[in-house]
Amino acid sequence: MSRIGFSPIEVPGSVEVTIDGSNVVVKGAKGTLTRTFNDRIDFEMEDGIVRVKRDGDDREARALHGLSRALLQNMVVGVSEGYQKELTTVGVGYRANLQGKTLELQVGFSHPVHVEIPDGIEIEVPEQTKIIVRGIDKELVGQVAADIRSVRPPEPYKGKGIRYAGEYVRRKAGKAGAVG
Repeated sequence: MSRIGFSPIEVPGSVEVTIDGSNVVVKGAKGTLTRTFNDRIDFEMEDGIVRVKRDGDDREARALHGLSRALLQNMVVGVSEGYQKELTTVGVGYRANLQGKTLELQVGFSHPVHVEIPDGIEIEVPEQTKIIVRGIDKELVGQVAADIRSVRPPEPYKGKGIRYAGEYVRRKAGKAGAVG
């Protein structure tokens, strides 16, 4: 059984948490995040520590307890430190280019692929083969990185494609050749 929901959330001094029923607003140096949680979950704040409480002990309440605590923790970390994901392009001629609020990818298709950058996300392209996705919302940062990766996921034969930095791509052997 998980005990994540019972862990207290320590709120840094630079972060302000406002609890209004099931609505929680977290303000920090990097921005503001708002989320509406399930009515079965309650939050108690005292002395810079937030505790998450549930209204019962059934399966759904236990699942929401841990989920709500993790989501609130991610909000606190996001507004104080932020999140980032790093992607790399592998392949001859594969490159990325940033044009305003659009990321242009040339990844082996006959045309460049344009990915729109949503509000709240900052993308940096320090090299043509490196893409850094930054933001305060962990869910949004992960989704944007996954959307960019899905344009051309790494393939197992030559390893070409867009991959997360440090991601291991399991390689396969190609054809064995003619048996004769």
